[in-house]
Amino acid sequence: MIPVTRVDLAGNEARYLQECIDTGWISSEGPFVRRFEADMATLTGQKEGIAVANGSVALDLALSILDLRPGDEVIMPDFTIISCASAVVRAGCVPVFVDAESITWNMDTTRIEAAITARTRAIMVVHIYGLPTDMESIRAIADKHGLLVIEDAAEAHGQSFAGTACGGFGDVATFSFYANKHVSCGEGGMVLTSSAVLAERAKRMRNLGFDPARRFFHETLGWNYRMTNLQAAVGCAQLERLPATVERKREIGLLYREQLADLPLQFAPDQWHGSNNHYWVVGAVIDESVDMDAVTLGSMLRERGVDTRPFFWPMSQQPVLASYTSGRNYDHPVAARLARRGLYFPAGTAISDDDVLASCAAIRDCLT
Repeated sequence: MIPVTRVDLAGNEARYLQECIDTGWISSEGPFVRRFEADMATLTGQKEGIAVANGSVALDLALSILDLRPGDEVIMPDFTIISCASAVVRAGCVPVFVDAESITWNMDTTRIEAAITARTRAIMVVHIYGLPTDMESIRAIADKHGLLVIEDAAEAHGQSFAGTACGGFGDVATFSFYANKHVSCGEGGMVLTSSAVLAERAKRMRNLGFDPARRFFHETLGWNYRMTNLQAAVGCAQLERLPATVERKREIGLLYREQLADLPLQFAPDQWHGSNNHYWVVGAVIDESVDMDAVTLGSMLRERGVDTRPFFWPMSQQPVLASYTSGRNYDHPVAARLARRGLYFPAGTAISDDDVLASCAAIRDCLT
């Protein structure tokens, strides 16, 4: 079976992990955690990085440090992963979903202002599958209406928009370092901000709410969201190789596009608003002319030894969220089409060209 992802750990990962073991620094107090935080802050242009256990808790922490109140509305993409909506709901807020663009699959920024009400407090942006959202439009809307920007850059390590790094636009931004990301710790996440106040809140709340001046004294409740030195050591090694990782991911993405160009599949643009697609995943949407959905194609490919994953299912169609949407009824045809007809193919950094070519041959066999 050719896996969807295979992580390349050929850099300093083993050496840094051995250093953790040799020095005994395996907990969250280790030096690699501080280094990883500083390096991610430098990458994004934010002033502070706060490392946490995974990307989902990074979102929870990001929402918790903002002055949001129960019933406040957060505008966000319908086409995204459940972690984003879950964080909004757990913060006591109401998620308000916006349909995707049909070309880039990112949130359609032209539909945001129509979703703003008197209760809107923030816009959550998610850069989808390797292309950045139109952050110029997002920031203009946010500034016009006095809204916070929460930026989920979990799929956009090393990506940028108009010369600014993704993760550098938000009042608060988050990253994931799951095994399929451009920078991976296996599991891991980070909150980034240039606000000293928000950074201090995040540091305290990720560490059980400990008072920084008086240990075991608590004026607020927090969580144990800490990242270990072992995770951070792998993250530091991965971050050193981010440019090479992006280059390799683009090679894989372009090879798929070249090999499958004549098939009834829609890929996201290779370039958009001056940004190259980083191909966090190499996804495609099956044309409506084909009597086959993503589940069927994925099953056929698995029989041929090629693993795949379906696209995100829209948040507005998630049963678990139905009671949290204040009775809104959504009709989002783009997100619905992407969910039914979209899937992504093997494209991990350690996947070989032969694996890509074998995957393409299997895809062609299914669609012709």
